Amino acid sequence: MSEIAKFAGANLPAVTSLTAALRSLEVAAPSATAILKMDRTGHWVFGADQTEAEGDSLWAVNPFSFVHGWIAWGDGEVLAEVVESVTKPLPQVDVPPPGAKKGWETQVGMGLQCFSGEDKGLDCRYTATSVGGKRFVQALAAAIAEQVDRDQTKPVPLIKLSKEHYQHKSYGRIYTPAFEVVKWVGMDGKAEAVEPDAPEADEPAAAPQRRRRMV
Repeated sequence: MSEIAKFAGANLPAVTSLTAALRSLEVAAPSATAILKMDRTGHWVFGADQTEAEGDSLWAVNPFSFVHGWIAWGDGEVLAEVVESVTKPLPQVDVPPPGAKKGWETQVGMGLQCFSGEDKGLDCRYTATSVGGKRFVQALAAAIAEQVDRDQTKPVPLIKLSKEHYQHKSYGRIYTPAFEVVKWVGMDGKAEAVEPDAPEADEPAAAPQRRRRMV
């Protein structure tokens, strides 16, 4: 069995300190390598090439990576960003930078690592300013807080990335992120892990392909 990836970073706070911070999540963002997001067609993609995440892959959410803060967008680019761990108060900001289309927007986020499949070991960051994206992050934070109350030894959720949608009267179908918790594991990587089901013997495995999406 594979072991759960060990999250980078020393001096992590005690797991017991997570509950209050996660439940008081106001609006956040984390730091990792590739940017993970859901595109307008409801597909999960990451990186500059907009590589599509495998549909059956599992992702480990780092419970210590939740952050909240502010972001200022210009014309398709980030002009400024201020984030802080949810264990600390929402950071203060001053006047937004010149050119900020909507001024300062609150955001939330977290760090994930791909646990299975072609992208295993990939570190990603997910942040959100939209209502649907914030609900996604906040729901995960709440789930982790509840799990910590039940079992402090396994605070890491292995999730499948999913989606929901609703019909907007002006913009048509709008997709929002969702998730399914497959298993809870520990930070130390010693818990038994879950691998995706192997194909049946009479079903040949499909050849691996990289998934690029044109945006």
